[in-house]
Amino acid sequence: MQSANMLLRKIVRSSVLPFAAQHRMQKDLFPLSRTLNLSLRLKQDKSCEPSEKLDLDEWKKVMKSGLQEEVSETVSEPKELSSLAAARETLEMWRLAGKAVPENISEEQLKTFMECPSKSAKKKYLKYLHLKELRKKNDKRKMDEKRERRLEAQDQASKTDETKKSSFVCTWSSTMDKAYNWRAAQSMIFGQPLVFDMSYEKEMSVREVTNTVRQIVLSESCNRRSVDPFHIHFCNFKDDSLYHREFIKQYREAWGKLLITVTDQCYTEIFPKDKLIYLTADSPKVMKTFDHDKIYIVGSMVDKSIKTGVSLARAKRLGLETAALPLEKYLLWSSGAKNLTLDQMMHILLTLKDTADWKKALEFVPKRKYCGFVNKPVKELKKTLDLINTLKRGKGREEVQKQFAKSYPKK
Repeated sequence: MQSANMLLRKIVRSSVLPFAAQHRMQKDLFPLSRTLNLSLRLKQDKSCEPSEKLDLDEWKKVMKSGLQEEVSETVSEPKELSSLAAARETLEMWRLAGKAVPENISEEQLKTFMECPSKSAKKKYLKYLHLKELRKKNDKRKMDEKRERRLEAQDQASKTDETKKSSFVCTWSSTMDKAYNWRAAQSMIFGQPLVFDMSYEKEMSVREVTNTVRQIVLSESCNRRSVDPFHIHFCNFKDDSLYHREFIKQYREAWGKLLITVTDQCYTEIFPKDKLIYLTADSPKVMKTFDHDKIYIVGSMVDKSIKTGVSLARAKRLGLETAALPLEKYLLWSSGAKNLTLDQMMHILLTLKDTADWKKALEFVPKRKYCGFVNKPVKELKKTLDLINTLKRGKGREEVQKQFAKSYPKK
């Protein structure tokens, strides 16, 4: 019995303990070896019969089952890793074969790829990921191109700003501004007054008031840069009106520094009535020459519906003289109404004031409204207009062409 015990100890020390040390199982096997030793000693004390044998086969089965449980836990992770690596290899092979496979794929996407039930489902999933990747690349490329264009525009703007901000340009602009402001200040004392009637706010919409203010701003800048500017008056101007708010939006801090006269009084209260002339397209009287002693009034109104007779009725109520520009006398009018914008009126009046030449002044009329200049009386001009209208209608074309050739022979 002692020889069997010694043999068992040798087997445990030589084979089982090194195997357990390799697989980190010493803590579990040492108590088992002690129990075996104790059981053998107890059996030895009890003087068991030699016929009793140790069941080594059962003991080996128990040992193997314990080892397999612990080894399976450590082997499960490498199995998963090996399956992921195999999936990546298959994806690389499909990519080399020219199939739609994304370049970068995460572990979660790879797991979902492995969970697909069929090969066609795997291909569809990979195609979806490939298209998604291409979309992201295109978006990134567009953003990069947009950023490059913006940077190029900023560089060009900075270069132009550098040229504009050169010393010569800055000194020139500052000196010219001083000269313009000096002329405008002189016009407030010695210049001919020009009145803008600001009493048409109720006849216009908000958009029309905005357009009116923009045209007046252009008129003021044109007047300030002229050789002999007018002394501009804003009459019937109410505080906190639509006109006032739009002027503040346009001029901002410069509104209080403008070299103009702003008043809520009517022009009849400031100037004598015999010197006032209201310029309106509806007037039956045609303006022949520019009078430097008169004070011209321009209605501050822009109406897209072309409300005829509004300014003429206002001038008649106040008992003022009216006048219209001689557009039909000098221009072969073709289409459109004879209403002009406020900045065009300012250009025409400034040119008349400086040169007294109607041809130069009426060049500021839009060319789409007239066919050319005519140096003939109004009656003949009306005849030509009638001829043109009949030509357009196609009635008696040959006879009309003959009449037109007689009245306008080729030089």
